[in-house]
Amino acid sequence: MPSFIDIGANLCDPVYNGIYRGSQAHPDDFDQVLERAKSIGMNKIIITGGSLEESAKAIDISNRNPMLFATVGCHPTRSSEVYSQKHLTPESYYNKLLETIELGGSKVVAVGECGLDYDRTEFADIETQKKCFEAQFKIAQKSGLPLFLHNRNTGGDFVEMIKKNRTMFSTGVVHSFTSNLEEMQQCLDLDLYIGINGCSLKTEENLLVAKAIPEDRIMIETDCPYCDIKRTHASYSYLHNINKDEVLSGNKKTNEISSSQEEWWLKPVQKAKNKWEINSMVKGRNEPCTIPQVLRVLAKIKNIDEESLAKIIYENTLKVFFPSEAK
Repeated sequence: MPSFIDIGANLCDPVYNGIYRGSQAHPDDFDQVLERAKSIGMNKIIITGGSLEESAKAIDISNRNPMLFATVGCHPTRSSEVYSQKHLTPESYYNKLLETIELGGSKVVAVGECGLDYDRTEFADIETQKKCFEAQFKIAQKSGLPLFLHNRNTGGDFVEMIKKNRTMFSTGVVHSFTSNLEEMQQCLDLDLYIGINGCSLKTEENLLVAKAIPEDRIMIETDCPYCDIKRTHASYSYLHNINKDEVLSGNKKTNEISSSQEEWWLKPVQKAKNKWEINSMVKGRNEPCTIPQVLRVLAKIKNIDEESLAKIIYENTLKVFFPSEAK
């Protein structure tokens, strides 16, 4: 069985404690989520920090289990909060992010999630996002940590800011990558890695981009509880070896795949949250245990043996986030 590192898991989300929109729908099953991850070969999970408060929570959670680690930073859609604190100046906010990194010690493996997101400017305007992103290059420089990067529909601004500040950080990964071939190559030219999850594999264009990424520059993730591979995605047919047209027309369903196949990458049984069972995933809530599906799609489109590709990806991830363990 291959070994995995999930570079982006939103395990601070209360859904992993059974809470949905403020209401308790089922018992806390965080430990079961981790057990399911271990069962498919997961060795490490990096919990994403998207704000000062969430970064501290990510560290707190990671301190409870040796397989968990954290990032510390401010997501572009949260950047407005940096400039709207009543008792905290922007400079103090960034200083506290740096203090959080120092307090987290070896549990903190990256600065981020940081970057730009022009699809959701209703949460933070472009100039505010840019100011927040710029400040986090300085945090990376002071901490010596790599960057965990976010880029959505930025029309070249993301790449330009990376170019401008490239000497301030060692390396980084553009996670949940959904950009085109040109921007992918620009990121590679800047010596960055590319993070792939289910959202990176939605369309045929996405698949062409993923196929073109050099193996020694790929990392994989789930971005859970989001970004699972859905039946409507172009990547879905690579999981079950069935005709894509049948998938899109709804004539084939996951539960028709026989459990006797004993495929290690298949999801466990899923139940609606109001019908929760301890050994089942919650329907609509992605988990780290689904990461083998991302590997399978990449291996299929690249025509590479899954275990061989998994070893390369694992080593890529160690090199960036856990350099003392890299070969």
